[in-house]
Amino acid sequence: MALHFSEQEFAGRKTALLKAMQVEKLDALFLFQQESHYWLTGYDTFGFCFFQCLVVRADGKTCLLTRSADLRQAQRTSNIGDIRIWKDGLHAAPIDDLKAIATEFGLAGKRIGCEFESYGLIHANGRKLDAAFLGFADLIDASQIVNRLRVVKSPAEIAYVREAARLSDLADAVAIEMTREGADEGEILAAQHAAIFAAGGDYPANEFIIGSAGDALLCRYKAGRRQLGAQDQLTLEFAGAFRHYHAAIMRTHVVGEPTKRHLAYHAAAREALDACQAAMQPGRTAGDVFAAHAGVFDAHGLGNHRLNACGYSLGAKFTPSWMDWPMFYEKNPYILAPGMVLFAHMILMDSETETAMCLGRTYLVGEAGAEPINAGNLDLVVK
Repeated sequence: MALHFSEQEFAGRKTALLKAMQVEKLDALFLFQQESHYWLTGYDTFGFCFFQCLVVRADGKTCLLTRSADLRQAQRTSNIGDIRIWKDGLHAAPIDDLKAIATEFGLAGKRIGCEFESYGLIHANGRKLDAAFLGFADLIDASQIVNRLRVVKSPAEIAYVREAARLSDLADAVAIEMTREGADEGEILAAQHAAIFAAGGDYPANEFIIGSAGDALLCRYKAGRRQLGAQDQLTLEFAGAFRHYHAAIMRTHVVGEPTKRHLAYHAAAREALDACQAAMQPGRTAGDVFAAHAGVFDAHGLGNHRLNACGYSLGAKFTPSWMDWPMFYEKNPYILAPGMVLFAHMILMDSETETAMCLGRTYLVGEAGAEPINAGNLDLVVK
């Protein structure tokens, strides 16, 4: 088996989950989030794009229902001993196979927690699940039960996060080196990925963001490439990924002479990022971090150019997004704690003048506050 953590680490995670299930009075869990599978058992696959479910009974018994294509994947990457296969076919009915497992596990009439909020459980399958279990057992929304356990990282996880941060700095350095008039966005993007892969990293959970000129104002990846002009701006958001653990960086670089807005917006973004770091104290809330961001930008008269969220937790994530729970938005009451890994991004998008300025990096929350673990130099890059 190719497990990335010790047996003791996995045993501790299962114990914590079973205690949480006991608090919620759950007789079993249906886990559909790939992150939950990976955290609890090590199971590493993108096969969650098809129906699969990890059943966890209150006594610790587990069973994975998946397709034949993922049988050996589960055998080699997880500690799951009981793997069942649903058969592909015109009339495939994996929900029926799951109900058969539930019957075998004695779950009729019981409370079953379910990860309804999951990319691994599409709406069509969710409706079939509800219909099949109506009158058989009570399905309770337990979408956050594993998320809450995953949010604070163990020492072993933090070691992977720090490696991801090192990889992100390699990608940052090569992008800075290549940013110049005439540079092709595709070559910059390729060099970033090459730096990460060559140093032992993984695919990230979503595409890197790259955009120049007017596209520097976009917060999402889009298809199409261009070459940088003599006077240009380039926004990059990327992450080092190691064993699926992420550490992200976001920056806007300037080619040619920076405008007064570039300089002013960068100064405000740096001030806001420092304010967010100061708010990342154990006992403070995710909403406090957002308030720090909004307070600085609004004081600079930039409220119309900022977003309604300014970051989120990071961890072991799978496609389509490396964004983890919780997020920094207004009045989010989630309380920060040591061991959390947080990405704060200060994003200013001025559509009227087509001026972009973004600045972000990843932090590890400790007992005394937050430690930046990548992007050590936040100066504006001008090439």
